[in-house]
Amino acid sequence: MLTDFQVIFERDPAARNWLEVLCCYPGLHALLLHRLAHKLYCQRVPLIPRLISHLGRFFTGIEIHPGAQIGQGVFIDHGMGVVIGETAIIGDYSLIYQGVTLGGTGKETGKRHPTIGQNVVVGAGAKVLGNLNIGDNVRIGAGSIVLRHVPADSTVVGIPGRVVSKSGERTGVLEHGKLPDTEATVTRALVDRIEQLEQQLQTLMSDTRKSNNV
Repeated sequence: MLTDFQVIFERDPAARNWLEVLCCYPGLHALLLHRLAHKLYCQRVPLIPRLISHLGRFFTGIEIHPGAQIGQGVFIDHGMGVVIGETAIIGDYSLIYQGVTLGGTGKETGKRHPTIGQNVVVGAGAKVLGNLNIGDNVRIGAGSIVLRHVPADSTVVGIPGRVVSKSGERTGVLEHGKLPDTEATVTRALVDRIEQLEQQLQTLMSDTRKSNNV
């Protein structure tokens, strides 16, 4: 629990002092309640873990099933609208933004929610659905919908999520704002190709005129 508290100062420049963090960070409140609920859930205590989870959702806007396994140093920033399913697993020091869903894809039983590695960044509004493995140091862009496994040290963006870069080097956990704009890249490539074709067409037409004049 102390790690959950300390990591906020490391990752949120808006964190001013311990009293402010203790009183005003719903992500921390949700995690503290979840750790209590999860402990009771593992001891097979009936009803009470779900009531604690429901209480946490009411006060924080963050819904975490008591069965979810969450590592140390996980930071849920802002947090409103976050949903974490029963069989989800989140590795140490991962960062989750508001509106994220770690959910299932149907009414399967058993392991049906994602496994998130360590030092993963899940951007605002992203959805990771199904029994997927998300490797360590992965960055998932805001609004992405991930439906497939993602290897470690990758960047995923889009709907459905696509791996747009992969590197053996670990990236800064807060550099999610530097995610590549794949649509802009494709558009730029198409524009460049059109310009090349126009130049070739103009050259061909010019050569044709010269031939006709001769």
